[in-house]
Amino acid sequence: MSLSDEERKIIVGLEIEKAYDAYKAAEVLRDASLWSNAANRLYYALFHAVCALLVRDGHQVSTHRGSRVVFGQYYIKTGLLPKEYSILYSQLETMRENGDYNYSYETSPQELEDRMPQAKEMIDAIAAIVK
Repeated sequence: MSLSDEERKIIVGLEIEKAYDAYKAAEVLRDASLWSNAANRLYYALFHAVCALLVRDGHQVSTHRGSRVVFGQYYIKTGLLPKEYSILYSQLETMRENGDYNYSYETSPQELEDRMPQAKEMIDAIAAIVK
């Protein structure tokens, strides 16, 4: 699908907005001690931020794995963003999948708390790039 520059700009803005909304939802869920649900929202916050980058630069992906691969290839390996962001993105995807699909798994409070500030930093960094 080909987008005009204006359409691309609008979609990028909406993706960043969704990233911040998902982050806020993660905070609310964390405060309610709903750790796995908070991890889910935190992952999606990063997913939407990464999607903003991909849309801005015309990369088309159709899966979560695809977004991770393209993110690593064009933004981590090139040094535009630090390797820690790729690691965080992968960790949160695993936490989300475990929390969503494994009935015996529960994200620990410490796992989530350790990643909240890193996730906010990553979203802010991506928002600065796409603006």
